[in-house]
Amino acid sequence: MDSLTFSSSKGSWRSDKLSQLGSSIFAEVAAWKGESAKSGLDVIDLGIGSPDQAPHPEIRQVLSEAALREDSYSYPSSKGSAEFRKQAAAWMDQRFGVTVTADDEVVALMGSQDGLAHVALAVCNPGDLAIVPDPGYPVYSGSLAIAGVQSWTLPLLEQNDFIPDLDSIPDEIWDKAVFILLSFPGNPISATVDLAYMEKLTGLARKWNVLVIHDLAYSEMGFDGYKPVSILQVPGALDTAVEFHSFSKSFNMAGCRIGFMTGNRQAVGALREFKSNVDYGVFKPIQEAAVVALKLAMRSGADQVAPLYERRRNVFIEALARQGWIVPSPKATMFIWAPLPAEYARGGEPGASREFARELLLHTGVAVIPGDAFGSQGEGFVRIALVESEERLLEAARRIGEYLRGSLS
Repeated sequence: MDSLTFSSSKGSWRSDKLSQLGSSIFAEVAAWKGESAKSGLDVIDLGIGSPDQAPHPEIRQVLSEAALREDSYSYPSSKGSAEFRKQAAAWMDQRFGVTVTADDEVVALMGSQDGLAHVALAVCNPGDLAIVPDPGYPVYSGSLAIAGVQSWTLPLLEQNDFIPDLDSIPDEIWDKAVFILLSFPGNPISATVDLAYMEKLTGLARKWNVLVIHDLAYSEMGFDGYKPVSILQVPGALDTAVEFHSFSKSFNMAGCRIGFMTGNRQAVGALREFKSNVDYGVFKPIQEAAVVALKLAMRSGADQVAPLYERRRNVFIEALARQGWIVPSPKATMFIWAPLPAEYARGGEPGASREFARELLLHTGVAVIPGDAFGSQGEGFVRIALVESEERLLEAARRIGEYLRGSLS
């Protein structure tokens, strides 16, 4: 019998959708880091937004003890334990003054990215349309590619302080859209809005019967007295909105992979139903640790992580300014959205951000992410993550300054 041959009409064993997920640049940056390290440079990685701090000792203690219990290893519930959902609802009440029911309006997630990646599959049909920001976190558009949903990109423009212009969305797009996904403060851009903006957003969504999906992963990272707001604070928002929350940045639990979605019970129920078919939920000890994290936040009444990143922001931006690179100071998150130095921007020509990020890494060992990784409107910018100590950030600024001066001489 002849051996089976691979039919060229089938292409390769690789889905075409993978090329639409937007993660290739992160693999490229990883390769650049490898080149930089091989050349003997000490790499300062300001690329990936992974916290460099450990969770509170009480969180780690509970996680350790729960992991040693023999009864911790059965399948958890895909919707999350009753205790976790109840505590998430209590935290929403204290932190935002928002009342949600633990039974119907909260679902546990394996990190907020789990929910963001799957929500389009849960609430849309193939061929539907959704509105997403550009620049935006790559999973926003990637999730639409997975679900076969069309995207309409809403540009975040510097002249608008990177706040989406809701009035620029045509009526025919509102009419077709199943949901609009936005994030305040967001990733890569930490644009902030007030409740008046949220009221306008929910009003338009209600008018056009569009679900609002608000990604609030950075809720506990506001600076200069600013406290990020929840869209669910808008009266009646539960009729038309859901919100994602993450423990990764707020509680330094990135590796634990836990978060939750809360809000409109129909959308929450759809995601719950989807997840019941694809996973068995979050490991019980991690849920118990997350409960402790929320209780600590409620008990202390103080920011857990914001002061650290505010100090780092101040130190790094001031250091860059001394080196001649003036970048805006964000009001929230662990990210700086930095316009390229004028000599490198090439008038917004495609590829400038990528070239700058690559050359900077290969010459200095400082890793940043080119802005076009987050959408076409990101060209001309780089994202810098404040995930190193102040000492290392100062060293990074020094190296960047030397590179800029050396390249221009």
